[in-house]
Amino acid sequence: MSDKTPPNSQKIPWFESFARPGFRDRSTIHELPYDHSILLENLMDPAHIPISHDRTDWTAKREDAQALGFKVTERTDRGFAGWWGKEKDGDLPNFLRFEAPCVLQNNRVFTDKKGQKQYFSGLFLCRPAGQGKSMVIVRFGSTMDPPPLAKIFPEWYFHQNASKVFEQDMGFLSSQNEVIMKEKVPLKELYLNLRSSDTWVVEYRKWVDKVGHGMPYHFGHRTICLPKEAAVVEHAPAGLVARISASSPAKGGIGTMHAPNITNRYFRHVIHCKRCTKVVKVFENWKNVFSAVTVVMAALAILVSSRQWKAILMVSAAFCLTGVYACKTVIEMNTTNFIRVHRRL
Repeated sequence: MSDKTPPNSQKIPWFESFARPGFRDRSTIHELPYDHSILLENLMDPAHIPISHDRTDWTAKREDAQALGFKVTERTDRGFAGWWGKEKDGDLPNFLRFEAPCVLQNNRVFTDKKGQKQYFSGLFLCRPAGQGKSMVIVRFGSTMDPPPLAKIFPEWYFHQNASKVFEQDMGFLSSQNEVIMKEKVPLKELYLNLRSSDTWVVEYRKWVDKVGHGMPYHFGHRTICLPKEAAVVEHAPAGLVARISASSPAKGGIGTMHAPNITNRYFRHVIHCKRCTKVVKVFENWKNVFSAVTVVMAALAILVSSRQWKAILMVSAAFCLTGVYACKTVIEMNTTNFIRVHRRL
């Protein structure tokens, strides 16, 4: 697209919910260390949310895990669509649509307690970022007013929470990617697909069977085509090497070739997000300021002879130390990976 070749408006995807009056949404972007097809699988799977993301996603609760009902209503060369919901309710209020090459959306229309129709939409724009890597832009929105508590938290809090959600699945999905590459067999021989939870996964892999011949490589339900070249998997460590390395997809410049370590939250999200990059820089600067002032206050407290001034300076130094700790906490929340309790040393 350019000034000379403007985009064809007929081919630009249109997401109706996001244009509705009063619709509010939040967007985040993430690069992930597993294949594009595994990313799509994971996003299509509503059954795992109450278990994997218990209390992380504010609506997910482990005790709500249950069998789901599905109804496929559309199958084309561009994807598929259908309805899903809790099997015990006998209702399928959620509508999912996958449209190749990169659009997955979940929509729901419901009536609130005031009798007004409300709209919810979860939109995922997924693309390959290289062999065994993917990238996704996530947009969640609704016409409902957010709860009062949600209005208090800053935007970066929701971004780090979204990163935490992806990290809760990341270890398993990365291992799944390795197993698929190692076994080299169609996925019907590896997966145990349940009708009460995995309908969309099966539909997606069968769609890959149908159109995979046009892809560089693919892993379908019954067919498989392996990549011809192995991926670069050696990661550049965060810090000096990463800073002086060349641009993606290959990191290097000092005699070795590296890929950015996208298991690290900083590389997965922060460097792609202008807001979070700014937050990290601002709090780094404030941490440095508070640290310097703490040292000055402590030194002055030692030098002055008045007890009253000693007390004032020591209290000021303690306040600045609190500021250092607060800034450090915010930085770590934005840059440090979530690790499940049972895996912490």
